Amino acid sequence: MRRAVLATTGISALTVTLLALKPHQAPALAGAVPRPSTTSHTPAGTSPGASTGTGTFTGDPIDTQYGTVQVAATLSKGKITAVKVLQAPDQNGRDQRIASYALPRLTQEALGAQSAHIDAVSGASYTSQGYIQSLQSALDQAHA
Repeated sequence: MRRAVLATTGISALTVTLLALKPHQAPALAGAVPRPSTTSHTPAGTSPGASTGTGTFTGDPIDTQYGTVQVAATLSKGKITAVKVLQAPDQNGRDQRIASYALPRLTQEALGAQSAHIDAVSGASYTSQGYIQSLQSALDQAHA
């Protein structure tokens, strides 16, 4: 009986330690290379670089192993109100299926988190990483 209690306590302590060490951000994936931004939207009545946090901001197109991912974020007073996917991998049926289930989930996560610090969708790692990087570049423009 005493051994069972010690074993259970040891396993519990190990589990808690391992969960505490879990990384909270997705690692950068090979093949996800940001390109310089070619377009962005500056809200009416403001100069480029003005910090308003209101308007639609186009993120950088991010090249991934399966294609380019690019989003535009709409903000109102610094809050993300919408994210529109401008480009996504769609070269074949598999890419289209992955995008059709992953992109709405990523958008929902981004709206809930109000940031680009969101979890990747399982089975869509490259698309998720491209989405996150493009969204972060759009948010950076909004706060520049």
